[in-house]
Amino acid sequence: MTNVITSVRRVKEQILSQDITAPPKGVLLVVGVGATQGLGAAIARRFGREGFSVLIAGRNAEKLQATEQALRAEGVTVRAVVGDASKAEDARGFVAEAQSLGPLTIAVHNAGSNRPSPFLKLTEAEFQGHWREHALGGFQLAQAALPVLLEQGGGSLIFTGASGSLRGKANFAPFAAAKAALRNLAQSVAREFGPQGIHVGHVVIDGGIEGERLLSRLPGLKDQRGPDGLLDIDAIAEAYWVLHHQHRSAWTLELDLRPWAEQF
Repeated sequence: MTNVITSVRRVKEQILSQDITAPPKGVLLVVGVGATQGLGAAIARRFGREGFSVLIAGRNAEKLQATEQALRAEGVTVRAVVGDASKAEDARGFVAEAQSLGPLTIAVHNAGSNRPSPFLKLTEAEFQGHWREHALGGFQLAQAALPVLLEQGGGSLIFTGASGSLRGKANFAPFAAAKAALRNLAQSVAREFGPQGIHVGHVVIDGGIEGERLLSRLPGLKDQRGPDGLLDIDAIAEAYWVLHHQHRSAWTLELDLRPWAEQF
């Protein structure tokens, strides 16, 4: 009986040690990279540190260039390209540029901003702007990246969500509507392409991020929230790393991250 148990254990260990537990290194594409101390840059840094080639994409050429230089100084193999993910041509260009660095293994949609406003003061253009950045941008990236990932036999596609993905809030109508649409897009894509070997993930960032964007607007917030009262960008990036390396028998579709002191 002992020999049987030992044999079963060895078979299980062999299965768990196969390539499906540790996707091969390749190329990470992060769409929505701005400041050096931002989530997009932190994701690029985390994967680059492990030997992935990285393509970062965004709309702000100045910030993108500064982040590219900072990542290179840390030893990351990185290239930057300016463009708008909500445009099909740009999204396809991002994927093609990433492929020029090697096989694309993971694409991350991290693009989109939040511009709160009282509902009755919103314009149609402002509402559409949020939808284009988040929902349409996620759609364009998915359509551009999925054929490549499928052809290569697998990979990861991860979307960055927010509190607004799950619930609306006063003055956040366009952001919440756009993020909820992105969440449903991620769920639909996961159900269609998960069985084809693509790990689709949606990461809900349910709290303030301790990065340049938030702290430049609210410089006293970090002291107000106390130790670890805001989401550390490197800790969030670690979650993306873990998602990409999950065993396919236990993939996570949605991951909800928040500071330990965050009320919800």
